[in-house]
Amino acid sequence: MFNVAIDGPAGAGKSTIAKMVAKKLGFTYVDTGSMYRAMALACIRAGLTSDEEEKVCEVCAGLDVSLEYDENGAQQVILNGENVNAYIRTEEVGNMASVSSAVREVRAQLLELQRELARTKDVVMDGRDIGTNILPNADVKVYLTASVETRANRRYLELKEKG
Repeated sequence: MFNVAIDGPAGAGKSTIAKMVAKKLGFTYVDTGSMYRAMALACIRAGLTSDEEEKVCEVCAGLDVSLEYDENGAQQVILNGENVNAYIRTEEVGNMASVSSAVREVRAQLLELQRELARTKDVVMDGRDIGTNILPNADVKVYLTASVETRANRRYLELKEKG
C-alpha cells in the first residue's frame, strides 16, 4: 500500500489539499479529525461537558467508529452504525473534540483504526501528528503550513459559510 501523510496546523488547508491529491491519485482520503469529532459527538450525546475529561474514556471505550465511502467517494463517518456527517462539524462538537482527542485512550483507540486503513488501502491521510505518530513510515510526508492571517481567514470564511 502507498501512504501519503499530510500534517500541519488548523486552517492550513490540509483537508483541501488531501482531498484533491486523493482524487487525483485514486486513493482513499482519510480525515482523521472527523473520527475524533465522532467520539466528541458521542460524549455530547452522553451529556458530558468539556470539563469532564475523566468520563470521556468511559463513553468512548465501547464506541464503534468507522469510515465508509459513498458512490462518489465521499467519506462517511459512521458512529455505532449511524452516519454522523451531518452532526460533527458544529462548534460544540469541535470544542469537545479538543478535549476528547487529548485523552490517551481515545487516541489509542482511533490510532489502530487509522493504521489499519493505511495497511489495507492506498491512502491520503490528514490530521495532526499523522507523519510522526499515525503513519511514521508513510511513503510521502507533507507538513503544510500557512500564515496566521491566512489560517484565520480560512476559518472565518468557513464559519461564515456555515452561517
